[in-house]
Amino acid sequence: MATSGTRAFSLDVATAIEEAYELAGLEARTSYDAVTARRSLDIMFADWSNRGIQMWEVTKVTQALTKGTSEYPIETFDIDILDAYIQKTVNNVVTDLTVERIDRNSFVNIPTKATEARPSQYWLERLTTPVIHLYPTPENSTDKLIYYSWRRIQDSGAAINDLDIPSRFIPCMVAGLAYYLCIKKNAQKLPVIEGLYEKALVNALRYDEDQAVVKLVPKMSYI
Repeated sequence: MATSGTRAFSLDVATAIEEAYELAGLEARTSYDAVTARRSLDIMFADWSNRGIQMWEVTKVTQALTKGTSEYPIETFDIDILDAYIQKTVNNVVTDLTVERIDRNSFVNIPTKATEARPSQYWLERLTTPVIHLYPTPENSTDKLIYYSWRRIQDSGAAINDLDIPSRFIPCMVAGLAYYLCIKKNAQKLPVIEGLYEKALVNALRYDEDQAVVKLVPKMSYI
């Protein structure tokens, strides 16, 4: 039996919109139908970011530190920081040292913020352009701050663009867009599509969970 031999199936924006309209029992007839669908798609991606769904958008970032500088802006599309550490190199030996995340109240109540030493704590100030505040203030310009940032899903953009999601999220992306379209245009079908969307989302999220080997040991009793 012949097979395609490929594993590259994806949907561009236009095709995803067409599929979502069909699933919602609707038809995209005008250019505005496509515009409103793209807008709903981007709103859904923003909701996914708020719900912490986009694990494929985790990016490792290396920030060079400067002696006496404690504030470091990060990209505007970085939503959060998952983990961070200071990397020191001494005599060609690299050592990674954990940095503890603290909240704003804890940072504000540090009386000696200007103290220079190896940073051991950080506070992420969530501005339009987020800022990392390190404490203590870096004591040299050779250490590096390495962190894993959680980034927004890219906008849908033009109709010919591919979507910034892995293949396992295609079913829930289509169902989710259909759900948003039903809210606007076909409330009668909303309960069915909502259930389909949530089920597809749960199935996709299972693969984003860290997998660990589980070893079952039988219970033994001794007489």
